[in-house]
Amino acid sequence: MGDIAVSIRNVSMCFNLQIEKIDSLKEYFVKIIKGQVSYKEFWALNNISFDIYKGEVFGLVGLNGAGKSTLLKVIAGVLKPTEGKVSVNGTIVPLIELGAGFDMELSARENIYLNGAILGYRKQFIDEKFDEIVDFAETREFLDVPLKNYSSGMLARIAFAISTVVEPDILIVDEILAVGDYKFQEKCMNRISNMLDRGVTVIFVSHSASQVKQLCSRVAYLEKGSLIEVGPTEDVMKKYLG
Repeated sequence: MGDIAVSIRNVSMCFNLQIEKIDSLKEYFVKIIKGQVSYKEFWALNNISFDIYKGEVFGLVGLNGAGKSTLLKVIAGVLKPTEGKVSVNGTIVPLIELGAGFDMELSARENIYLNGAILGYRKQFIDEKFDEIVDFAETREFLDVPLKNYSSGMLARIAFAISTVVEPDILIVDEILAVGDYKFQEKCMNRISNMLDRGVTVIFVSHSASQVKQLCSRVAYLEKGSLIEVGPTEDVMKKYLG
């Protein structure tokens, strides 16, 4: 099918969940020292394996709690899997939890530089791309307003504009198109489409079956951390929506 962009091999992810309720930090540390804090294991991913090929739009579907976001974070390198291995061939930009690096007390102008630095962009690069970011986000008249006064849609505009000002080899899109008005969603779709035309690989997560069917050539269906099926979009979506 072509060159592999992302290879996922036998990936499992385990989290330790605290069982008992502890009411204060002091009580927590006392119990930690005495070894009295009880945990139970929660396997968010169970032995997941599949490949994503360069230049394709690959979808991830499943109900809430299926493990989609955990798998995206493992692919993006945010989380290290408990077992297994992920190999990524190329630069990757994850549009996961947009605006997670924002300081809500600072202005949009300040946050563009802050978020750019978190993403690894140099100040000179942000200087050069500043107008492009602001024009895409359509927030120029609110540049010096603290982000705490922004709506979630306006935050998404800025975060998306910053994250996509460079063209990666692999783009992870997690429910971003569900935020903002339809014109902004259309603008995002157009930018993603332009990337696709230039061969960027896209990993797409959405609860919108129509968006998945419209964009994706193949889909992986997850349920309670396990891979149910991976294959052509039409076949997998029939089983998922079943």
